[in-house]
Amino acid sequence: MASPVRVRIAPSPTGMPHVGLFHTFLYNWLYARHTGGQFIVRIEDTDRARLVEGAVEALLEAIRWLGLDWDEGPEVGGPYGPYVQSERLPLYREHAEQLVAAGKAYYCYCSPERLAALREQQERAKVPPGYDRRCRYLSPAEREAAAAAAGGPPVIRFAVPLEGETTFYDLLRGPITWENRLLDDFVILKSDGYPTYHLAHLVDDHYMRITDVLRGDEWISSTPRHLLLYQAFGWEPPRFCHLAPLLGPDGKKLSKRHGATALLDYRDAGYLPEALVNYLAIIGTSYDPEGKREIFSLPELIAAFDLRHINKAGAVFDLRKLDWMNGYYIRQLPQPDLARRLLPFLEAAGLHADLAYVERLVPLVQERLTKLADAPALLRFAFVDELDYEAKNLIGKGLTAEASREALAAALELLRTIPEFADAPLEAAMRQLADAVGVKSGQLFMILRWAVTGTNVSPPLFASMEAIGRERTVARVAVALERLDALIAERGRGAN
Repeated sequence: MASPVRVRIAPSPTGMPHVGLFHTFLYNWLYARHTGGQFIVRIEDTDRARLVEGAVEALLEAIRWLGLDWDEGPEVGGPYGPYVQSERLPLYREHAEQLVAAGKAYYCYCSPERLAALREQQERAKVPPGYDRRCRYLSPAEREAAAAAAGGPPVIRFAVPLEGETTFYDLLRGPITWENRLLDDFVILKSDGYPTYHLAHLVDDHYMRITDVLRGDEWISSTPRHLLLYQAFGWEPPRFCHLAPLLGPDGKKLSKRHGATALLDYRDAGYLPEALVNYLAIIGTSYDPEGKREIFSLPELIAAFDLRHINKAGAVFDLRKLDWMNGYYIRQLPQPDLARRLLPFLEAAGLHADLAYVERLVPLVQERLTKLADAPALLRFAFVDELDYEAKNLIGKGLTAEASREALAAALELLRTIPEFADAPLEAAMRQLADAVGVKSGQLFMILRWAVTGTNVSPPLFASMEAIGRERTVARVAVALERLDALIAERGRGAN
């Protein structure tokens, strides 16, 4: 009977988690959930020089924001912890020294200066770079002398077999073979006692019972090294599946110029987690054989996930497509839910209101939002006490200031007295009023739009009036009338 699937995501906290990492994360997570297996988070923090403060916390926060989880790892624990590599250092040294004792690894005393000179020499000779195995063949006496001269702890290198081939089967790409002579004797334990990725991840995968490794295809060339290490320890390796990187619309590796940023930046820009999960899940694989359906719930994604459907050529991350999908998800939200999600963005923009008032405003923008962060600009008029616009904007296109004033004054009276202050009755009454005062309804509506919202681009006019209420609408139109009166008076003085 096959073991339950156990997969892991093992980021190095050398930067804020980005969409490329979470694309791989999501494939691992969906695979685990589809098979009824376990998903493990492990922090690979052995590159001490490049650690970024807060990166681990950002990773876990991003997972939670996406509505996902992990079965073992930081904060939740598990039977194979600790799940942070810097807390497992004795285990790595023990296994590195075990290989030395078995003659499958050796201490290397070469200085950084010698290694740099070796690289320069290889570059001049136009030969592939790599360690020349000098310390592999030291006699005991030479090794003792080298240790004394080094003045510090050595590194440990793996002794790669000099002949033969190493083959592994990639679940996505089939068999891949590498000639051992093309591999150099790579470092597995650094002089500071920290392991390299090659040793640390492999020891952890073994003891954490990882059955499948789904990772980026940049690790294909390193996999033969890992297979040789598994053989040296006498361990059964996991299955491997190497995923192509995310690409931009131009076919090049995804970067900031394509709109790729840290994952939590998408949250702060107002993307919905369910939209981002849906989008990252479907790019690079196939859920709909006909290629027509793109919207899937999380349970549907789990049920349909299949490694065989992954595109080994890579996935295109198109920010415009994500924007479309995010807008679609926003339009499907119940209005109370959307109001709750908009509230923090409005508050961050200095637009303070209670949830009930925001819910009244939601119908004005729900069909127009691409991201939640778009809302403050569209709804600012509904929160401020004074609108900032020039009085000349109150003059309707093709109208004189006097004709515009007459129309605005009539509209103000109507707004004060209309029995039902609601969207449809307001629009019908204003259309009749426009005819009565001899202007086009579009002219009157634009005058009122400036008066009520302070801009010529805003949510639906009469729905906006209903949302902010009769009192505020009347007050704004009255102020607009005063501004128009002042403009007419000023022009009259200028004519004299």
